[in-house]
Amino acid sequence: MTGHHAYTLYELNSQVRQAIGQAMPGTYWVEAELSEVRERTHCYMELVQNDAFGNTPVAKARALCWATHWQALRRKFAQQTGQTLQAGMKVLMQVSATFHEAYGFAYQVSDIDPGYTLGDIARKRMEIVRQLRDEGVFDLQRELSLPVFAQRVAVISSASAAGYGDFCHQIADNAYGLAFSITLFEATMQGEQVEQSIIAALDRINDCADDFDVVVIIRGGGATADMSGFDTLALAENVANFPLPIITGIGHDRDECVLDMVSFCRVKTPTAAATMLVDHLAEVYSALTEARERIAQAATRRLELERMRLMQVSGRIPTLFSLVKTRQAAQLQALDTRMAHAVSRLVDQQRHRLDLLGQRAYAQDPIHVLRRGYSITLCNGRAVRSPRQVLPGDTIETRVEQGTLTSKIIQ
Repeated sequence: MTGHHAYTLYELNSQVRQAIGQAMPGTYWVEAELSEVRERTHCYMELVQNDAFGNTPVAKARALCWATHWQALRRKFAQQTGQTLQAGMKVLMQVSATFHEAYGFAYQVSDIDPGYTLGDIARKRMEIVRQLRDEGVFDLQRELSLPVFAQRVAVISSASAAGYGDFCHQIADNAYGLAFSITLFEATMQGEQVEQSIIAALDRINDCADDFDVVVIIRGGGATADMSGFDTLALAENVANFPLPIITGIGHDRDECVLDMVSFCRVKTPTAAATMLVDHLAEVYSALTEARERIAQAATRRLELERMRLMQVSGRIPTLFSLVKTRQAAQLQALDTRMAHAVSRLVDQQRHRLDLLGQRAYAQDPIHVLRRGYSITLCNGRAVRSPRQVLPGDTIETRVEQGTLTSKIIQ
């Protein structure tokens, strides 16, 4: 023995418990961030406070909420925030300092202020919205248009979700008998895997985007809380930049989450998403039906108008034909008269020309020369104009007024 008074660990811990109980007998409201949440019958939490310039913890502590308080607090928090307590949340809790000889120090939670967490959630949401606007992608989805015939639908949902069943039933049993093609891309819609799972589903749809007209992200039939997975920057960026219009119907009535804000259109429930698609196609069908009727009516009116015009024209044909016939007869008579005069003039002109030619021919007749005592000598039928034209032995003819003399050239 050293002479020092020694306490057992239990005795010392008991004194610590008594000291804390005496020094801090009441309750305190504390601001902290949840670094870990484990829910069983009771709820066990790890609280942390990081420094102002990074994520280095400057304080840590355990906290717990007994089952007698936890169920009521859990329900109140979920109803007001739309989420469950989870790591990364900032909270404002009413706690009392406790120390247990076997389990050590912990804060016992007696109340939680949902409004404080809502404010932090809203702040984070607005920060994401600000970043999306700075990137210029916040409104990209709303610049798209829903195809006229939006019938090929890619659905992102849990296959077992009641909301997916409601969506399919509403689509299949629509009152108009309109046909849709529904393809499920299964994803986790609750818990920590929401972001990664939905992004993976969007990637699969993007690989065959030409096969679809619209994407629907639906969630329903599960817990109404735990919406934090839909309030992430990465998921919002993927949805905002997606080439097809995306309709969200993730089944909540509280303020819009970031996913709702960047989507092409937000509806409250999966059933409402189905109704929207059915109504859109029904409007298109109605517009086509009206257009068909208008075209048929216009065609009928035009045919009737043309029939009346044809009757009017056919009634005028005999009169028009008579007028044309009379006019053409007059024109033919005039042409006949003009042609007769023209032919008569032409005959007179040609007759006069023949007379002139006859006179000229008569004047040129050699008989007139022969009558004046001249003769014409021919050799081989051609007139001899020079002695050089004939050779010894040639026979020549000499024509005079009263006949022809034949001679043979000797020398």
